[in-house]
Amino acid sequence: MPRHRHRCPAAPRGAGALLAACLALAATNVRAQTLVDPDPLAPKLDTASKKDTRFQKFKRPQQLPLSPAFGFVPAASGAGATGFDSSNARKTITAKQAAKQRESGLRLPTGAAAPLVLSPYDRPPPPLQDARAEAAIATTPGAPPVELGPIRKPPKKRKAAEEDPYAPLGVHVGSFDLYPAIELIGGYNTNPANTAGGGTAAKVYTVAPELLAKSNWSRHEVKAELRGSYNGYSPDTTPTISRPYFDGRVDGRVDVTRATHVDLNTRLLVSTDNPGSPNIQAGLAKLPIYTTVGGFAGIRHEFNRFELGVKGDVQRTAYQDSMLTDGSTASNEDRNYNQYTGTLRGSYELMPGVKPYVEASADSRVHDLATDFSGYQRDSKSLTGKVGSTFELARRLTGEIAVGYTRRSYDDPRFDTLAGLIGNASLVWTATALTTVKLTASSIIGESTIAGISGVLYRDVAVQIDHALRRWLIATAKFGFGVDSYKGNDAPAADLDRRDLRYEVGFGLTYKLNRDVQLKGEVRRDWLHSNIAGNDFTADVFLLGLRLQR
Repeated sequence: MPRHRHRCPAAPRGAGALLAACLALAATNVRAQTLVDPDPLAPKLDTASKKDTRFQKFKRPQQLPLSPAFGFVPAASGAGATGFDSSNARKTITAKQAAKQRESGLRLPTGAAAPLVLSPYDRPPPPLQDARAEAAIATTPGAPPVELGPIRKPPKKRKAAEEDPYAPLGVHVGSFDLYPAIELIGGYNTNPANTAGGGTAAKVYTVAPELLAKSNWSRHEVKAELRGSYNGYSPDTTPTISRPYFDGRVDGRVDVTRATHVDLNTRLLVSTDNPGSPNIQAGLAKLPIYTTVGGFAGIRHEFNRFELGVKGDVQRTAYQDSMLTDGSTASNEDRNYNQYTGTLRGSYELMPGVKPYVEASADSRVHDLATDFSGYQRDSKSLTGKVGSTFELARRLTGEIAVGYTRRSYDDPRFDTLAGLIGNASLVWTATALTTVKLTASSIIGESTIAGISGVLYRDVAVQIDHALRRWLIATAKFGFGVDSYKGNDAPAADLDRRDLRYEVGFGLTYKLNRDVQLKGEVRRDWLHSNIAGNDFTADVFLLGLRLQR
């Protein structure tokens, strides 16, 4: 039955009379509702018994045992020792756990003996990874720390090294970058034939083309260096010393995996014996040309910092017939030979940019004729060991240097063993932004045609210093030293050992007009001192040239 609300009639004038009438009417209405229309949901304050279930204390129902066979897991069986679990019950920790949390930096409630870890937001922010962490305070979780004290500006970035404004740009052909160039040089030589005691001076001219090529692939690599020249003299001598020269090589790298690489090489050398060499036979009309062609294939694998590589090399040297002054020819077949070399090399990256290595190699030379025209058996075998290191230190020092020992034995029992210290180097040191120092060194054992001489150990070292007086004006100083050791036989009565000391000092100047044109000048002195009388010579050279490059 709907409840009726009785409103007080509009009061006449007296407010007290009106209030009394309303209270009387409300009391009469309450008694009527209690007797006529009781509310079954309203508590019976006067008659309710203490046994009424509505007034009994709530008890948690007893939990029945669960059988693991049905996969039931009790509530909160996997919860931690702190925080909340699925039963929504707050947990506390022991005093020992509280001590550990104090050490880890957790916040403790005020007045609490042990912390209550309520949520991950109660954990303090991580410490600043900076030396100024003690001068910072934490704010709302997730907000950055507020730094106290003056704010330091970040350091300015260094400007990248400016590109050489006179470097060639090259020509891009497909996926290769080509850098062609040619030098046209003219000058004067006081002793072009390197004749002992001084010779006939002559004008000299040189045409020297070159081509450098390099692939720009993301994997694998191919590089090529082709350099040639022709030196002419006027007036010429007998034998003529005008001669060609070519040195070309192509190197390739195949990246099988990130740690395994295959190295390939092919090369060609075209040259003649140097004027004044004791290997030059008498009566020649011009110097005979020889060619050396070869190549190698190798594989290397990186075992983390350690790298192990092995390669095999094949090379052939052949001489053309000599032209004599009387118009006849003489065969040089006994000078032709093949060389087979095997090399094993292990290296370890000691630090970034420094990689020491140990290398061992063995080779065998087999001539086309078992016995040369002088009756000697010149086939030989050699063992060489080297220790060195490669460098790549922040573009300040790059290259390789090594020292070692070589020993070559000959089939002919009359020949003594040729052995000695060797060194190889190709280093570029950027001393300052204006000065660059280059070091080169090489050691090889050459063949000889002199009767009773087994071979020649050539050792050369050179230093070149380039200094930029201006960005377009480069001054150059060159210093070179070489030792040629001719080893004779072991007969007590034969003292055929010869030792030549070679020296070179030169100064040059390069004026760069632009990226494509350069003017070059050089003054150089060459001289040789030998322990065999009658072989010393001195030569002064003056050169002026033009270089065109792209």
